[in-house]
Amino acid sequence: MLRVLATFALIVLAATRPAVGASTRDHDALTAASYVYVATVRKDGTQSRAVPVWFIANRDDHVLIDTNSDSWKARRIRRGSPVLVWIGSRNGPAFIGRAEVVADRPVRDFMIEQIPKKYFLARVGLFGPSRAKFDAGKIVTIRIAVERDLPDDFRSQPGAWAPSLAQEPKPASPR
Repeated sequence: MLRVLATFALIVLAATRPAVGASTRDHDALTAASYVYVATVRKDGTQSRAVPVWFIANRDDHVLIDTNSDSWKARRIRRGSPVLVWIGSRNGPAFIGRAEVVADRPVRDFMIEQIPKKYFLARVGLFGPSRAKFDAGKIVTIRIAVERDLPDDFRSQPGAWAPSLAQEPKPASPR
């Protein structure tokens, strides 16, 4: 009986713990949030405008989003731009992550299944990913892996220097 309880406790802990790379702060905020605000890094090293997007946090606390395949966000991510993510609001907890466009059908199917469960407008068919949009190349799924938290006072500032994946954010804007 003790062995069964210990096994159950390990399963529960494994299922509720933040993934490697995601802090408890980010895990908790992702669980509660309806939106994440995503900015990419321009070629000149500055932040783009953070835009609100629907998201799903998968079991590994990767953030999955969909976007138009020709959006600036998708273009910058394809060239290797880091992604700045604020959870819940433009002033929410922030992290920097590595992003990639995902071509795996199971990941796309996961998004097609999960987005309507989380968002009413997708459930009634007004918005959200669909097999037809993926097949036509209109949208792509992006997977964002958390690299590190950004300071609590880090804010979305279009045109301000963006942190790199390897360094802390610069405090001053280049403009």
